[in-house]
Amino acid sequence: MQQKKDAPLRSDAQRNRERILEVAVAELTRCPDAPLSVIAKKAGVGQGTFYRNFPNREALVLEIYRHEMQQVADAAAGLLCTHEPDRALRAWMDHLARFAMTKAGLADAIRQATSAPGGPAKPGHTPVTSAAELLLRANEEAGTIRPGLTGDDFLLAIAGLWQLDPHGDWQGRADRLLDLVMDGLRAGAPGPGR
Repeated sequence: MQQKKDAPLRSDAQRNRERILEVAVAELTRCPDAPLSVIAKKAGVGQGTFYRNFPNREALVLEIYRHEMQQVADAAAGLLCTHEPDRALRAWMDHLARFAMTKAGLADAIRQATSAPGGPAKPGHTPVTSAAELLLRANEEAGTIRPGLTGDDFLLAIAGLWQLDPHGDWQGRADRLLDLVMDGLRAGAPGPGR
């Protein structure tokens, strides 16, 4: 009996998939060219199980990218529940910076997977853009940032994060960059209780 395409995975199959992704993130972050056979072996699954889940390197890398971007995006709502909007935005920016620096090797793997002629396109930043929009709207309502900025505007403003050397003093430079962006977002803010 064949399993339907959208049917949920059995619990053991789901655990295998999650384990493959967990190992793949670590291996591809360390070495963008990590062999798939090494990832399968370290995940404790056979080649057949591996390729049933991820038929090729591109499928694996794009699923990791989607999963990791969703994790970053999901952090925004949680921060808004526990912080004032402007502090939530700044904390999320730090979260994004840590992601950018700790996943630098993964970014190389994504570039390799999506730059081949006829290969898949890199997915957009939709979850991250939506998370930025959520944070920006909360700050607009609180009067803590200037009105009218979009998630795309915000991502362009912080794009310098991806230029930092993850092996250098990225933390200090990221803090200065993100403080500058926050100062720019606050300029022209109407203030609380507008």
